[in-house]
Amino acid sequence: MATLRQTQSVETKHKLSNTLRNWLPILHSSLSDLGEAMEPFIEANPVVEVKSGFEEEYEKKIPKKIINRAVSNSRTEQIEALTVQNRSLHDVLDEQLGAPLFPTPISEAIAEYVVANLDENGYYEGESEAFCQEEGITLEEFEKIRLRFAHVEPVGIGAVDLSESFMFQLDSSDISDEAYPLACTVIKDMQNIYSYSDEENFTEVMRVLGTFKNPPSIEYQEESQQVVPDLMIYFDENENIEVKLNDAYYPTISIDTEYAVEHDFISQKIKEAKSLVDALDMRKATLYKVGLMIVEYQYEFFTGGQIMPLTLKTLADEFGHNPSTISRAIANKYIACDRGILAMKEFFTTAIDEDVSNAAIKDYLIGLVKEESHAKPLSDMKLLEMIQEKFKVKMVRRTIAKYRKQLNIAGSSERKKLYQLH
Repeated sequence: MATLRQTQSVETKHKLSNTLRNWLPILHSSLSDLGEAMEPFIEANPVVEVKSGFEEEYEKKIPKKIINRAVSNSRTEQIEALTVQNRSLHDVLDEQLGAPLFPTPISEAIAEYVVANLDENGYYEGESEAFCQEEGITLEEFEKIRLRFAHVEPVGIGAVDLSESFMFQLDSSDISDEAYPLACTVIKDMQNIYSYSDEENFTEVMRVLGTFKNPPSIEYQEESQQVVPDLMIYFDENENIEVKLNDAYYPTISIDTEYAVEHDFISQKIKEAKSLVDALDMRKATLYKVGLMIVEYQYEFFTGGQIMPLTLKTLADEFGHNPSTISRAIANKYIACDRGILAMKEFFTTAIDEDVSNAAIKDYLIGLVKEESHAKPLSDMKLLEMIQEKFKVKMVRRTIAKYRKQLNIAGSSERKKLYQLH
């Protein structure tokens, strides 16, 4: 009997490990890439037939209540055209890889190498030295050609980092000659951008920088991606909030069990197929639970308010997973609601020092300063205490100082002097 129990335990554990092995890549993929993520599990399985969930128009599958109440949203734009593919970034770049910018064979070869080695944000990350050695040219010659990407559309593409991308875009901007030197200085020292706020042309510099694309490929990231939400959150006729899985887009798995008894090979493939079905069900259950928790913590947002502080650790603790697992789970996932279509990660907006949403904190900080005593303005430490008490989050004083600078709020001693002047 002991042997039998041990065998059952091993079999159960084996079944669970198979499901989990299938589940992670299926969970981490976006809904539009789900079929591709499943391919390795089904390509060698003759008993599985998969039918894609992308055979109907998107609008037919989303509750009309969401479409009717949806407002224009700059992060998503036209709901009706979410699955329409536009020209890709590489299509646009390929048209420019010739004269007049790259008229010679070597310049065109360098340009093609740069394009082939752009990361997802449009930054160049190739092995320049290896390329130069192979082509018999110097690194200086290579860089001279690469820098011509400052004149390629979209401007900023092909830069090695944000600073260089902004310099590319600066040369194509409408900035005045008077403000240009300050803009160059600010771009090279963006960590301390607000230390230049007293400079004469700072306002113009900030206006111009605010028009720059960051990252440089952002327009094509949004346009080329098939944005299909995993969850739909809306209010029903009785104004009760509903969380619904967009399972109409999930692939349908059919398993042929006709010859299972006669062939051990087929029996094994059927077990693997059932494990895949279990993994798909686990994906649905996990994301549905994420949706319920987002509604619980962000209910104010769905009723017209702001996104509130919410840490990935909060979700991870609920699920019993590592925060990094949750981070990958919500990547490339979207929620449709009557305020538009938002990436799940937006409900976990992070600051530099804390994994919390800072929009509401900044608004609260502004409110505290507006209502403070002019005789005794609130210090950063006092502001920190009040914010931590209000939002139940752990922060550090330097973050409050950083938020103040971003909001153009002076320190407590400077504010006291300003109050005395009025």
